[in-house]
Amino acid sequence: MSSHANTTGAPSSSAAASSLLATTPGAEPLLQLKNLTMKFGGLTAVNDVTFDIHRGEILGLIGPNGAGKTTCFNALTGVYKPTSGDVLLEGKRLNGLAQHKITRAGIARTFQNIRLFGEMTALENVVVGLDVRHRTSVGGALLRLPSHYREERESIERGYELLEFVGIQDQADRLAKHLPYGYQRRLEIARALATEPKLLCLDEPAAGFNPAEKEQLMELIQTIRADGYTVLLIEHDMKLVTGVTDRIVVLEFGQLIANGTPAQVTSDPRVITAYLGEPDDDAA
Repeated sequence: MSSHANTTGAPSSSAAASSLLATTPGAEPLLQLKNLTMKFGGLTAVNDVTFDIHRGEILGLIGPNGAGKTTCFNALTGVYKPTSGDVLLEGKRLNGLAQHKITRAGIARTFQNIRLFGEMTALENVVVGLDVRHRTSVGGALLRLPSHYREERESIERGYELLEFVGIQDQADRLAKHLPYGYQRRLEIARALATEPKLLCLDEPAAGFNPAEKEQLMELIQTIRADGYTVLLIEHDMKLVTGVTDRIVVLEFGQLIANGTPAQVTSDPRVITAYLGEPDDDAA
């Protein structure tokens, strides 16, 4: 990933090109869900779901409440161990790995309910994310070896860069709990990016946003992809989803019912019946 991220907030012209390359037939997917099934007692939350995420694309995951979207997220980020099926990152099986090991492997996520360290500053929250990639041992840190000081200095520099990337560099020294809601959302994204993910998973990042904030979020997500990241997005706002994604996967009652471009998915009769409803005069 570029250490000097594009901070203009405008999507790069390379974004469309990377998307086309990412979905070239025969290209190895970055992430594969193969026949993923999640059962909780007698309830089947996800049933035999298979889809790929290609390197460099923005994939939307949508469906009605209870469709299994968050369960899929939790299965691929290590919160749940799949009942059956596989989660593969660059061909390597992640099933059963602890969450921190999945983060190290290259998957980072945000949460529908913001989970920041409220008593820490914005910068400190990002530096926590950078700890995942630290090489200095506990002993080295305790002994205050030169390598520890160097890594500490680099983490602070990178932390400032990431805060600038998401547009809140002037909030670096404020406690996270005192940040406006929208800035907290951006901070959570910065902290996830600090882990240097191959796949960034965003769970309802526009929840509670007004229309202007949603437009800004769309620009940020496009900028993130233009900087070389792959994004998986759960979101209810269809204008945002169709405006920012290359492809959309739709779940209903734990089963995959559609997988295609935004235009294909929004015109699919099954998706209209299950989720979108018939268009009305206000939908244009």
